[in-house]
Amino acid sequence: MRVLVVEPEQRPKEKEIDDSLTAMQNIVGGYIQPVHLDDSVVLVCNEEGKFMDMPANRGLRDKDGQLCDIVFGTFFLCGFPADCDHFISLTPEQIQQYQERFYTPEMFWGMDGHIVCLPLEVD
Repeated sequence: MRVLVVEPEQRPKEKEIDDSLTAMQNIVGGYIQPVHLDDSVVLVCNEEGKFMDMPANRGLRDKDGQLCDIVFGTFFLCGFPADCDHFISLTPEQIQQYQERFYTPEMFWGMDGHIVCLPLEVD
């Protein structure tokens, strides 16, 4: 299955993985949690990443671009069409779309009761 893996402080990378639960858990470092990004793509992260002291990775934003959540630890993106009951490979168009969306690593910290998110420069 062709996925896009996003590690903290790194640019997204295409990867071919088995479509097994074990392979998915190995990427995220534990139990998986799917988060639907649109009708056919899910972000798969560690279900307990926020509570396991995993590093903050990327922010998730609402339709207005406002930060609404933060994903902790490594995650991957894969296909999940409405008429399907399992994860599938991303299309080349989806890979390009989500490489652009998650291209820039981010850093987060609290300031005056708010979470501040800034881009992180990497090579």
